[in-house]
Amino acid sequence: MNKHDMTFMKHFAQLIGGLVVLAIILILAAMYIYAKQPREENPTLIAATDARIAPVGGVFSGETGKAAAEAAKAAAAEAAKGQVAFDGTLDGATIYNNLCGACHTAGAGGAPKLEKAAWTARTAQGMDTLVKHAIEGYTGSAGVMPARGGNPALSDDQVRATVQWMVDNLK
Repeated sequence: MNKHDMTFMKHFAQLIGGLVVLAIILILAAMYIYAKQPREENPTLIAATDARIAPVGGVFSGETGKAAAEAAKAAAAEAAKGQVAFDGTLDGATIYNNLCGACHTAGAGGAPKLEKAAWTARTAQGMDTLVKHAIEGYTGSAGVMPARGGNPALSDDQVRATVQWMVDNLK
């Protein structure tokens, strides 16, 4: 190699070295500027995180607990207003088979089976009382009837139709 080639290589290496140093300086400056920018929260990630860490249930005790339980009950009822159970059907058989039969077929929780002997005292109270207990819920000596069979999305008309179907189909 002659002297001109050595000079060219030296200057070329200096130029490349300078460009590498400039690139590193620009990268560090960009990282510094990026770190100073406020982070934009992703609402989807926040919602997913909140859903993962939300408590599964709550403990209600005393007056504070009673108020919290009432608030939770009211929130569930409000949420159920927008829903229609079983596509709004008034077919008592459909509702019984999909909801009520879970307890009334096996007698779970003291629920009376569809047998005349189990319903004689209940039917003597009248249809309005039966429907009221089914809508509002009832705690008796034999067991507990949850309000609307445990499905707050059932309408009053659906509950009435199902109770009527159950009374009509006693064996």
